[in-house]
Amino acid sequence: MRLIGAGLPRTGTLTQKLALEILGVGPTYHMVDVLRDLPRARQWQAALDGSADWDAIFDGFHSTVDWPGSYFYRELREAYPDAKLLLSVRSGESWARSMIATISGLLYGDTLMHDLSRARSRVDQGWFDYVAMMKRMWKESGLLPEGSELDEAVLARQMERYNAEVQDAFDDVLVWSPADGWEPICELLEVPVPDMPLPHVNDSSGFEAMLVGGSLEVLTAWHAQQAPAAH
Repeated sequence: MRLIGAGLPRTGTLTQKLALEILGVGPTYHMVDVLRDLPRARQWQAALDGSADWDAIFDGFHSTVDWPGSYFYRELREAYPDAKLLLSVRSGESWARSMIATISGLLYGDTLMHDLSRARSRVDQGWFDYVAMMKRMWKESGLLPEGSELDEAVLARQMERYNAEVQDAFDDVLVWSPADGWEPICELLEVPVPDMPLPHVNDSSGFEAMLVGGSLEVLTAWHAQQAPAAH
């Protein structure tokens, strides 16, 4: 493990994943790897229970950003003491708005994403396990209250408190945002700066489209299997 991302979701973590892979420190583990292989959620449930097998979880990966990995940044730094530590940040206000539009909306909101996710959980055990893992992480972190009526100012303060805790815990953490560009990460990793723009992906509308589309695909396939064969 060469780099551990401690930043919260919705802090440019997919941009980080692509950037780190361009820099040669990938593959980089990210929540999208859980979404592509839903049985991985059970590994993270075991980690929440205190029975993590980090080498098995990260087999084939050389860095990690975003939850579920960053949720365990303390444990991972202990397991991989030579890894660099990166804390991705953004303004608390913009983070709160993004969370309400995406992850909170999926898990708790009065949204189409939430409705389709609940329906998918009824027919897709892997998705059920994924949502259960996500809800447990957010609940145990204390960062995201349940319910659709969220106070942006409270969420912003929660993020700022979390970021301060990471910096208090480790004096060698790089605090970074996508606006800082390649240079700080390249200096941290001691690699050349690429002659290309930093990638930028995964805005809020893309998040919703991905999850709504995925749920519709699963539900459509399930419905087709339930239909009686034509005669």
